[in-house]
Amino acid sequence: MPSKDYDKLEQKAEILKAIAHPVRLCILRGLLNDGESNVGKMTTCLEIPQATVSQHLAKMKAVGIIKGKRKGTQVIYKLTNTGNIIGLVENFLL
Repeated sequence: MPSKDYDKLEQKAEILKAIAHPVRLCILRGLLNDGESNVGKMTTCLEIPQATVSQHLAKMKAVGIIKGKRKGTQVIYKLTNTGNIIGLVENFLL
C-alpha cells in the first residue's frame, strides 16, 4: 500500500476512534440537529458533568471534527466536515 494512502487511512481511523463512544455520538447527533451548542446545554441534555462533556469535546476537537468559537464567556461548538463526518453522522445516526 502506498504511504500516502496509508496516511489517509490512518487519519480516518483516528476520526473513527474519536467518535467511538456513545456520549460522543450523542454530542455529534445533537450538533448535527441543532447546528451548534455550548457545553452547558450539552451537559443538561446528556445529564453528565460538565468536566466529562469537556473531555469528550477535547477528543473530538483534537482530530478536527468539531470546532469551538468563543462568544463572551461561552464556547460554541459546531461540526466541521473533516473526513465527511456530517455525511457519516447523518447516515449512521439519523
